[in-house]
Amino acid sequence: MGPAKYTELGAFLRSRRDRIRPADVGLPAGPRRRVPGLRREEVAQLAGASVDYYNELERGAGSQPSEQMIAALARALRLTADERDYLYRLADRPAPAPGGVTAHVHPGMLDLLQRMPATPAQVITDLHVTLVQNPLAVALLGDQSGFRGPGASFVHRWFTEPEARQLYPEADHATQSRAFVADLRAAAARRDAKDTEAASMIRTLLHASPEFAALWADHDVAFRRDDRKRIRHPALGVVEVNCLNLFSEDGRQRLLWFTPALGTDSADLLDLLAVLGTQDVVESRS
Repeated sequence: MGPAKYTELGAFLRSRRDRIRPADVGLPAGPRRRVPGLRREEVAQLAGASVDYYNELERGAGSQPSEQMIAALARALRLTADERDYLYRLADRPAPAPGGVTAHVHPGMLDLLQRMPATPAQVITDLHVTLVQNPLAVALLGDQSGFRGPGASFVHRWFTEPEARQLYPEADHATQSRAFVADLRAAAARRDAKDTEAASMIRTLLHASPEFAALWADHDVAFRRDDRKRIRHPALGVVEVNCLNLFSEDGRQRLLWFTPALGTDSADLLDLLAVLGTQDVVESRS
């Protein structure tokens, strides 16, 4: 990165920060706020960066931000897709593919996600790559943010990594497998004919997983719009939930949220989950 781009990157971050109101990202306005927009420390907190590091970026100094950091800043500042791509160019980073782990989260979905603090919720792509989770989703499902490459897709991990199946009771594995394959076929068909991401994933799974190949040959097709799931939690045991989906207009992203299944004790368990937070998940799944 040259000095001019560093300077422009810092100026662009400041300009975007100034236009965001605290209420837009679920923060209280608070007393004695001297600027209408977000404070630097608030952007750093939302992006998961240190305050010192973010301050350096706004000053046009510091190290070149990673692709993951740019994606986090784009979410924190509610950038449009064009603004997000511009930020990548300023940082001399390639703009990510639409379905990758650093894909731009639809602003409307991100806004809804952050308005659901008492409900486990996350945004995923149509290929089941997790883009962002709220704290309760991390506590319920584990942190899905550390996966890269083909393994960023939970469907890919489901058919290639046995440990991924620990999330569901063994009795439910066959049902989940069939649903994942039918959903993937629907998602792949909805994509542009020139798309290579879904086609590459399907080829890999056909080669790597006889189970996937057998189910793919059945030609079942169905988007997962709502499910009743049993999720194995390391501290709480089995939690039965309704999983609801809200699709973006192009179908590439979904907001998932989890509500307690009627007739079960899941409401009490999810209340307890909010108290436990992520500590037990980190310790039990590490």
